[in-house]
Amino acid sequence: MANVPMFEGSAGGRSPAPPPRPGTFEQLAALPDEHLDVARGAALIARDAYGALDVDACVARLDDLAAPLAGSNLARRAPAEQADVLARHLYEQVGFRGNEAAYYDPKNSLLPDVLDRKLGIPITLAVVYCEIARRLGVRARGVSFPGHFLVRLDAPRNDDAPVAVDPFYGGRRLDDAGLERLLQRAAPSQKLSYETHLAPAGPRSTLARMLINLKWVYTARGDFARALLALDRILCLMPDSAAALRERGLLAARLGSTESARADLSRLLEVAPEAPDATSIRARLVELGARPRVLH
Repeated sequence: MANVPMFEGSAGGRSPAPPPRPGTFEQLAALPDEHLDVARGAALIARDAYGALDVDACVARLDDLAAPLAGSNLARRAPAEQADVLARHLYEQVGFRGNEAAYYDPKNSLLPDVLDRKLGIPITLAVVYCEIARRLGVRARGVSFPGHFLVRLDAPRNDDAPVAVDPFYGGRRLDDAGLERLLQRAAPSQKLSYETHLAPAGPRSTLARMLINLKWVYTARGDFARALLALDRILCLMPDSAAALRERGLLAARLGSTESARADLSRLLEVAPEAPDATSIRARLVELGARPRVLH
């Protein structure tokens, strides 16, 4: 199966426009959300670590993983049955699993390594799960559940309740009690709400969360150059992210990139002039030789 999103036919019987196939992460990030391909984005992120990576070949591996279920008519089944079939295929037969032994290994966040080793963290395993499901016509989407990325499966016509799946632990289905336990672990003051906690994550936020994980791992390892590159990618996706501007600006200052630090911290004060740390950011700019504009 080709790794392309579905497009509605155009008037006059003309062929649908081919989907964009950006060759760089910057080109991908500049696309509108409806054209963002998460699998391609994940492969382009990995090319920062593996410069010779064949992005097209990496994405095509997901086609191969979906192929054994191509004749299963999975799209016509109820979400619970879809979840069970996908769990058997991906976890029991192919052998994917969550990497509990080395959770903070950066390879868990790099798509080719996840496909090679069959190991990952919740978000990368969710990407693999959703991409394979999509190739089979199954409506599977990632969910930014507090502290633990999940997958939700929906019936094509919403005539069945959505099913929540944990991609880290064998693709198991989660009932309300299981979701409550996860929520209590990450956000004990919150009450479970399907509308809030199981809202589908968009492709841009999914890629950003992958990069945030990578940035955190690299920072913890003292690999600040790679952490800075991850922040560059985050800001490609979300140019006005105050959190990313703050972190990249401060990290650039730490690494001696004074001009870049000034640019990011100045931009931070433009997008978030009332930020709680605005006063300290202005003071840091003065230390860096800038004259931050005072907003009245």
